[in-house]
Amino acid sequence: MARDERGVTPQSEDFSSWYNEVVTKAQLVERGPARGTMVIRPYGYRIWELLQADLDGRIKDTGHENAYFPMLIPESYLKREAEHVEGFAPELAVVTHAGGKELDEPLVLRPTSETVIGEMMAKWVTSYRDLPLLLNQWANVVRWEMRTRLFLRTTEFLWQEGHTAHADEAEAMEETLRMLDVYERVSREMAAIPVVPGEKTPGERFAGAVKTFTVEGMMRDGKALQSGTTHYLGTNFAKAFTIQFSNDAGRLELCHTTSWGMSTRLVGGVIMTHGDDKGLVLPPKLAPHQVVIVPIARGEQAQAVLDAVRELAARLKTAGIRVHIDDRPQLSPGFKFNEWEMRGVPMRLEIGPRDLAAGTALLAKRLGDEGKTAIALDTAPQTLLAALDDFQAFLLQRAIDFRESHTATTNTWQEFTAAVATGWARALHCGRPECEDEIKSETAATPRCIPLDAAAEAGTCVRCDAPSAYGKRVLFGRAY
Repeated sequence: MARDERGVTPQSEDFSSWYNEVVTKAQLVERGPARGTMVIRPYGYRIWELLQADLDGRIKDTGHENAYFPMLIPESYLKREAEHVEGFAPELAVVTHAGGKELDEPLVLRPTSETVIGEMMAKWVTSYRDLPLLLNQWANVVRWEMRTRLFLRTTEFLWQEGHTAHADEAEAMEETLRMLDVYERVSREMAAIPVVPGEKTPGERFAGAVKTFTVEGMMRDGKALQSGTTHYLGTNFAKAFTIQFSNDAGRLELCHTTSWGMSTRLVGGVIMTHGDDKGLVLPPKLAPHQVVIVPIARGEQAQAVLDAVRELAARLKTAGIRVHIDDRPQLSPGFKFNEWEMRGVPMRLEIGPRDLAAGTALLAKRLGDEGKTAIALDTAPQTLLAALDDFQAFLLQRAIDFRESHTATTNTWQEFTAAVATGWARALHCGRPECEDEIKSETAATPRCIPLDAAAEAGTCVRCDAPSAYGKRVLFGRAY
């Protein structure tokens, strides 16, 4: 398929070019004026709003409260937790001058907020009665990335970050895994991305964490995308910021803390999991317009058709369907069809005088082989609600099938290298960082996670033949 004025580079030809063209042609995002920044356009931001609203509700349902903390963090705060500052040092953006003079202490634009929130936790927690402390904030963060890609890795991006304090390890670990489950369900149920939940290897852990967990999705080029992470921080930050409480016996103990986050990179995941050579494909639950109606009529018939379209749109809206009427007179129906395909709208309805006379509309789905089908106007809301549910389920199953067909259980190095060239490999691994580095150097693949549901299995490392460190297979793949 060759690219034309309305189309994009085929995925099979150059997936990176396809992605860069889709995000701009579908009117999701533009590059910002400062290095590595992005401007999220209204259509793209609406996708984020729909995701954000669902996730925010789930966060609140689990007992967390939203708060807001400063973007500017004293540099000394980050230095209190040595591993944390070392991990983030290359990505920090630092303010050294303000108000026309040099600052006494540089201020860091938050790359994440463990340190400033830790400072506040130390003030707010004094007794076991104050625990658990369950906080979340919706914010932007800044990380000075060397290689940027819109939505996936930018200098500034939007996210939520949860931060909690607990009386003991068991309660903190329960929180860490509870939020991992929330991220898995949001990814599957809203984004139709069948992520794999698992634990990161030590070499892939968040800086300052005792354990890091992740949900990993496979994109249509076979690469992995880390779609959300949760961290058990132990007492590392509690020691650094003196987050302690008096237990019921009156003795002081350090809190066990967690942090977890999901960001606008999941929007990039939606694009790369479902999109095709015609452009964007949106799951109905995240589509700004679930149904677009294109009236097709001229002259004396135009007003009657438009009136019927508006009446239908009102009924669809009452039924809870996000509907948009494209009645732009200066554009042809064909142009509109191509544009809404590019922008990933799940369902399109066409209504002309003949359709109106027959009491029907023509339904075209963004994906599927059935072509256009006539649906009754009287029962259109019920028909479309069912069709949207079916389309959401179809996209999830399509992504599951793709992932499974591109994931291989490997026992030899030859099998491993072949698998990670096009997808993922399940392999036994010794756990040594130097072995991970060798694998990455030779194949560009990294350990994505140790899947939580993987079966127990003993054996030797696929690379070096040393004993397996994890008692189960590790998921490897190239990643964004």
